[in-house]
Amino acid sequence: MLSLSSQLRIFVYTKAADMRKGIDGLSGIIRGEFHADPTDGSLFVFVNRQRDRMKLLHFESGGFWMYYRVLEAGTFEALRVDQETHSQMIDATQLTMWLSGVSLVAAQKRRKRFVLPREKIVA
Repeated sequence: MLSLSSQLRIFVYTKAADMRKGIDGLSGIIRGEFHADPTDGSLFVFVNRQRDRMKLLHFESGGFWMYYRVLEAGTFEALRVDQETHSQMIDATQLTMWLSGVSLVAAQKRRKRFVLPREKIVA
């Protein structure tokens, strides 16, 4: 079962990803396109061109987790594209809504909530 912390950084690759790629291929995209380290503890999300398949890549406790979701019907919503980085950062709530089929565009406005600053979080 996928458990998402509210402090988890989640990056979505907004270009179409080749779902034949495994951990090494997706890590190459993270290094090349995101200019990030795939082992930094962030969650990276990849969607195919038809938007009916999604892979999540996450490094934790000395190894990679890769989740693969294939929709039986429907598609994942297309997110807006940053032409320079081809990525978008979302939070755990948005990812949960996106996986459930809720439109993130329609749910843009949120009520204000307290968030503990990252530097005050004790690991």
